[in-house]
Amino acid sequence: MTDWRRSAAYRIALTHSAALALAIAILGTLVYFAADAAFRRQQDVALAEASADLVRDYRAKGIVEVVDTIRARGGRSGVVTFGYALFDARGRRVAGTFDLAMPPLGYADVVFRDPVEGADAARTLTSRLPDGSRLVVGVDSQALEQIDDVILSLFAGAFLLVVVIGAVAALWIGGYLRRRIELVSMTAAAIMAGDIRHRVPVSGRGDEFDHLGVVLNQMLERIGRLLENLRQVSADVAHDLRSPLARLRGGMERALAAPDGPERDAAIARAIRQCDDLLALFAGILHIVDVDAGDVRQRFVQIDLGALVEDLCDSYAPAVSDSGRTLSGSSEPGLIVAGSAELLSQAVINLLDNAQAHTPAGTNIRVVVAAEGDGAVVIVADDGPGVPAHDRERIVERFVRLDRTRAAAGHGLGLNLVAAIARAHDGTLTIGDAGPGPGLAATLCLPRA
Repeated sequence: MTDWRRSAAYRIALTHSAALALAIAILGTLVYFAADAAFRRQQDVALAEASADLVRDYRAKGIVEVVDTIRARGGRSGVVTFGYALFDARGRRVAGTFDLAMPPLGYADVVFRDPVEGADAARTLTSRLPDGSRLVVGVDSQALEQIDDVILSLFAGAFLLVVVIGAVAALWIGGYLRRRIELVSMTAAAIMAGDIRHRVPVSGRGDEFDHLGVVLNQMLERIGRLLENLRQVSADVAHDLRSPLARLRGGMERALAAPDGPERDAAIARAIRQCDDLLALFAGILHIVDVDAGDVRQRFVQIDLGALVEDLCDSYAPAVSDSGRTLSGSSEPGLIVAGSAELLSQAVINLLDNAQAHTPAGTNIRVVVAAEGDGAVVIVADDGPGVPAHDRERIVERFVRLDRTRAAAGHGLGLNLVAAIARAHDGTLTIGDAGPGPGLAATLCLPRA
């Protein structure tokens, strides 16, 4: 098992939790100092109001009224405990129970003597009266310090809770990420070990890992198809080329044994034709492999499928007519697909060639282009003898030719190439019945752009 300290999943999760804890610590610090400053401002406002009341009393009734007020207020107690002191011009305390040295004018943080606790901190506001005496109003800082302690304790507890929850969440998230990533790693390891059928498990929740799994599985499916295609090509080529190569060798041997003359020239000519036939076979196989490889997608453009098929039918109609068959068609306008015009044209031509090659004279061939759901279909149908149901899937395979057509020209690659072109366009090729009467229908279904 991989060391968790070397795991990127755990590092990401723990870094996220550490960043969250740091943000809470910074927020707590800012709140602590902001609250302390706000409470101190309120404290200063309260001192200013209390001092202003005494100054008004002095101006209204003189120093005696100030002394009486100080004595009266000195016995009160409340949420905020004020202390009062009156110093004469020489700095002697002449009134009030606030036991401290005369502070400077204005606001000041001082130390006074509390009768119970001894030396204690206070906040004072000192004002000069017109007769030169100084009026001191102070408030004990203990209440503010207690509030600060409460705020600090709350945020310390909250920070500790965030750290604990963040660590637990980081371990859970890190484990979850590792498990999901290990599923991909296990799939890759299984495929490298030779199990090409292995796929990435998808949870069905539709998250990013599921999307990655779906894309990887699609890639593996395509790789699997390409490998299967390669194996099939190798087997089919080995099987189907055995007889043509044997005939070619036999013909060359006969040409070599024959004396100079027309017979030898004819044998050599047959061997050349057989070589050309083999070269055409290899060219067809390579073309199918190129289409299956998917490089053609880089040349895809927007194509009006109906217009493309109409042009092909117009060009192909004379050749069909010369073969003793008829060609008719209909198309629905505005069916736009993304694809290669060259490949789609080749697919339709192959279907038309197939319909001509395997039907008798007098057959009617119909080409229909129509919308079907979110896609578009090209149907090439005929009223010829058709193909048995059990052979309809088989004739799309490479090198497959039905027994009754073995003597005909070709290598059984036409429909396989059409199927490859359909796959390259994310479409399908379906071979079915033409309708209520006899005949065959080849349906090329393509997604609309």
